[in-house]
Amino acid sequence: MTARMSVVIPAHDEAAVIGRLLDRLVTDPRAGELEIVVVANGCSDATASVARSFGTPVRVVEIEEASKIAALDAGDDDATVFPRAYVDADVTVDVATLLALADALEEPGGPLVASPRLEIDTSDASWLVRQHYRIWELTDYRSHGHIGSGIYALSADGRARFARWPRVIADDRFVQQLFLPAERRTVDGHAFTVRSARTISAHLRRSTRIARGNLELPPETQLAAEAPATDRAANLVRRVAVRPGLWPAFAVYSVTSTMPKRRARRLIADRKEPEWARDDTTRTTA
Repeated sequence: MTARMSVVIPAHDEAAVIGRLLDRLVTDPRAGELEIVVVANGCSDATASVARSFGTPVRVVEIEEASKIAALDAGDDDATVFPRAYVDADVTVDVATLLALADALEEPGGPLVASPRLEIDTSDASWLVRQHYRIWELTDYRSHGHIGSGIYALSADGRARFARWPRVIADDRFVQQLFLPAERRTVDGHAFTVRSARTISAHLRRSTRIARGNLELPPETQLAAEAPATDRAANLVRRVAVRPGLWPAFAVYSVTSTMPKRRARRLIADRKEPEWARDDTTRTTA
């Protein structure tokens, strides 16, 4: 069977969870339509051997540098097919969803970048984390062409918009803002799942890293301008105001959404090197 989509999976010390993703992909009858490239970057665990244990159609590339960006470059160097999906090792997605992205990107006059709908699994999360995501679901960012946060796919023309991957933290945000709203699509009826942090402290650490990555993106690469922050905040307040049951959650969100941004600005001002800040509370052996 000829592959009609490449799937690049950067993986740094993901032996505990990558099997969950790969098992779901390779056991599907349509797995042969995917060219799966796992890039084990700077791993000190069994990520590469776990990935190799799945055999065809998984191909494993190992690099010494522990860098997601270096892994994306290595994955692009090895992959041969477009459209091309970039998938985090700790997400949950199926073959049908990935092929739906390929269908969308192959449409004449279709989008240049596409993503499934993101679903956050908060079943193991603390009360505070759950309240944050109740409000996050109502934000403009969530509802207006959200791309990334674990999976995004590019057509050949979309990938040609930039050369090598820029040395940034927020690769998904870089991709989303590189395309105008009319050039991107969230594919209806298909979703992938990301597990939220279990604790509020882990959530804040991860959110600080994301905020820092967003702040450090080169302005000249960002084509899609956002509405002013005051307008986005006002839109959210209007949505919450008519639902009194969400008011306690909004109080939590007001803190959990602003604190990481303040921390990120302070880290940038102090010129501190970014930490990986990975959420290990969700990385239990699959």
